[in-house]
Amino acid sequence: MHSTNYYNSLITVAEDCKVDQGTIPKENPEKLTVANYHFQMINENPLELDSDEVIFNTHAIRKDIVASEHEKEREVFFSKGQACLRTSPLTKTYGWGIYFNEEGKMKLIDSASDEYQKLLDDESIKKIPAMRSTKK
Repeated sequence: MHSTNYYNSLITVAEDCKVDQGTIPKENPEKLTVANYHFQMINENPLELDSDEVIFNTHAIRKDIVASEHEKEREVFFSKGQACLRTSPLTKTYGWGIYFNEEGKMKLIDSASDEYQKLLDDESIKKIPAMRSTKK
């Protein structure tokens, strides 16, 4: 089974991100976006969820997968590789870093914060750049 989890790591903001601080994705109650789901799950549960949980739960919500089918669908979903949170709009567009502790649990870090800078300077934390929004 494949996994998207990271440990003791920071997904840094994409180098071509157009904002210079963490910005909350705008919500359209009619249709929430991947950015909305990622923001809600991670922000409301700091250091409680891992990447696999957020990515699968977002998939399950968007595909209307009922809770009783989650276990089976999760196995199918992760039987092949999935894009990790380096591709999340939060890191590519909205100026958030995503920090993973030693257990793989994550929280959002505003890229304009002192905490983000401290994590960047901490050599014990692995830095993983977010995917660029545009091709070079």
